[in-house]
Amino acid sequence: MSKVLDMKVYYDKDIDTSPILTKKVVILGYGSQGHAHALNLKESGVNVKVALREGSKTCERVQKAGLECISFEEAVQWADVVMNLLPDTVHKEVYDKYIAPNIKSGMYLGFAHGFSIHYNEIIPPADVNTFIVAPKGPGHLVRSEYKTGRGVPSLVAVGQNPSGDTLEVSLAYAKCNGAGTAGIIETTFKNETETDLFGEQAVLCGGTSALIKAGFETLVEAGYPPEMAYFECLHELKLIVDLIYYGGISDMRYSISDTAKYGDVTRGPRLVTSETKAEMKKILEEIQNGKFAKEWIEENRKGQPNLKMMLEEDRDHEIEVVGRKLRGMMSWIKDAQLISSDER
Repeated sequence: MSKVLDMKVYYDKDIDTSPILTKKVVILGYGSQGHAHALNLKESGVNVKVALREGSKTCERVQKAGLECISFEEAVQWADVVMNLLPDTVHKEVYDKYIAPNIKSGMYLGFAHGFSIHYNEIIPPADVNTFIVAPKGPGHLVRSEYKTGRGVPSLVAVGQNPSGDTLEVSLAYAKCNGAGTAGIIETTFKNETETDLFGEQAVLCGGTSALIKAGFETLVEAGYPPEMAYFECLHELKLIVDLIYYGGISDMRYSISDTAKYGDVTRGPRLVTSETKAEMKKILEEIQNGKFAKEWIEENRKGQPNLKMMLEEDRDHEIEVVGRKLRGMMSWIKDAQLISSDER
């Protein structure tokens, strides 16, 4: 085990896998994270099954992958470790209907994100262990990296620990999911949940997609061809992000032209101003005080009308229409896609 600043980081050499290899593990869900965890654990020697709603057509995919598919109720009765990789939106429903009536003392209840526990949507009995194993990347990357012998860095956190070995179980799980090759960082439910939500909203998804669309619209509205706007504001972003990913902002700046460097350091701060940062702080406060969680839970109870409307509007945005055409010109992009059209 090593330390990055004040955080504990574990690698393969630090972790004994027996705490998970001696247990029966069920994965709830077979989506992006679910399929990756289930297949990675199976190939690491874990006794793992996948649980889906009865009658789910996804069972066919599970079985074709060489995994056993069972119902939620059967899963909780069978398993020692229940890893809930279903969408946050159905956690409470599935817990109340299937998990709570069948939960056993000493069981381990795991999550890839702490939302449901942190915001008290799920409150397990005191004699049940709770933990997080949260890969810092999408499930398709978790799977593709594992297959190459690498892994995606992951967070682990322990909530309730009546059995006294929940950290060891979570670390063994994470190692079998491939994370030990990249590093497993120990944290808390609070820190994982709040930083994850903030990153998604302010930078990785919300901030990035809004910036891309605003840049594209600015060029098109000024009379430039949408194809050129697409390449400059979306397509080339991957090249920049790859440089940052491998070597930080400094490596990216080393690689670009002096003209680009100067534009970066002089014009970037005009876009992301003190007002932008103040709005980021408001977003973080809404996450910390539970306002966002309440809003999101209520949106789900209503059937997600606002989410569906806004997503549908963006599907028809000109940058998406132009992008589909331009990506069709580049066969290598389709060959390397992590998400196929039949999964959407």
